[in-house]
Amino acid sequence: MSKRVVISGLGVLSCLGHDVDTFWNNLVNGECGIDYIQEFPTDNLEVKIGGEIRNFNPADYGMDRSFIRKQDKFVLYAVASAYQALKDSGLQPGENIDPFRLGVYMGSGIGGFETIHNEVTKVADDPSCRWISPSFVPTIIGNMAAGQVAIQLKANGPCIDVVTACATSSHSIGEAYRAIKHGYADAIISGGSDNAVIPIGVSAFANAKTLSKIEDPKKASLPFNARRNGFVMAEGSAVLILEELEHAKARGAKIYAEVVGYGSTCDAYHATAPRKDGSTQARCISDALAEAGFEPSKDNLYINAHGTATHLNDLTETLAIKAALGENAYKAHISSTKSMHGHMLGATGAAEAIVCVQALRHGIVPATINLDTPDPELDLDYTPNEAVRSDISIAISNSFGFGGHNACLAFRKFED
Repeated sequence: MSKRVVISGLGVLSCLGHDVDTFWNNLVNGECGIDYIQEFPTDNLEVKIGGEIRNFNPADYGMDRSFIRKQDKFVLYAVASAYQALKDSGLQPGENIDPFRLGVYMGSGIGGFETIHNEVTKVADDPSCRWISPSFVPTIIGNMAAGQVAIQLKANGPCIDVVTACATSSHSIGEAYRAIKHGYADAIISGGSDNAVIPIGVSAFANAKTLSKIEDPKKASLPFNARRNGFVMAEGSAVLILEELEHAKARGAKIYAEVVGYGSTCDAYHATAPRKDGSTQARCISDALAEAGFEPSKDNLYINAHGTATHLNDLTETLAIKAALGENAYKAHISSTKSMHGHMLGATGAAEAIVCVQALRHGIVPATINLDTPDPELDLDYTPNEAVRSDISIAISNSFGFGGHNACLAFRKFED
């Protein structure tokens, strides 16, 4: 028999805040966390803006000095968000949960990008490679976010690393949902982490013509705007604790929302461009809504869009929503919070899942800020400029990654 899966803990680290309350309040108030890059010189770079995490101290999240010194930032970010989420949930391995029934499904779109950059620079300076760090490999590989979270938080259950580009953390959450639903774990620490706001990361995405060239950082991320010309890259991590309902109730856990649907498809079309008619993305959305028991006549739907502000993504996502919902697409509340927190690559799906959960709890739809020039091809309700109050009954989060990877997560208010 299928089990019900709820969310009992949340954690986030982003340019909009180092905790969920700060992150959410800034979103509701339309604050933009994007700014000029300060971590490294940008004089010779075409793009000089990003969503940087500032004033981050890993020691605040239970990490000791030796551990901190040996890790790439993507791992430090992952542990920080997981630490927040597990503390928020009240789960304590070995006390109120069997460690072998607590899993970790954490992904990273790129892995230890900064460490790769630094170590390859050593090779350029000294081709003998004698100064390459002996911990190079276990520092850069993408599964180390999941592995180190499990080590730090003492989770002995299934530990899975998902890598599906910008859909990474949404797939992590979706697969964790299925694992709990079918009895393979009682709770799973699930999400994603990425740190690509580094010189090679910014340059690579800029040269691929995917980054916004707008110079004003507060008005550079323009999802669904006729003036959009690319996304703004950000760093960060986000984690949700998924837990089997009866396990959560037995220990008196607070419950944020219920996970009720998951769709996963592939465009099977192009390495970077989405399928132009949005049909495979539409199927992903339809599958999640069908599993969630969506009823257009009864449900008030919020869609946290992938909404990257690239020309093709925003157009094909709009087509996909219309294909999945028909005329009901015009009734849905839609927004892209990337307009405020930027695109955190493999972490962004989990961050936007948290947005969906908070929107359900508080009855508030965050805005798509800077939506001042409507595109006539994009004619749905993208919640322009200001958040709105609405009694949302169901929320979905769309994530579409390079390689044609599509994920859609569905959440409902919890009702016993």
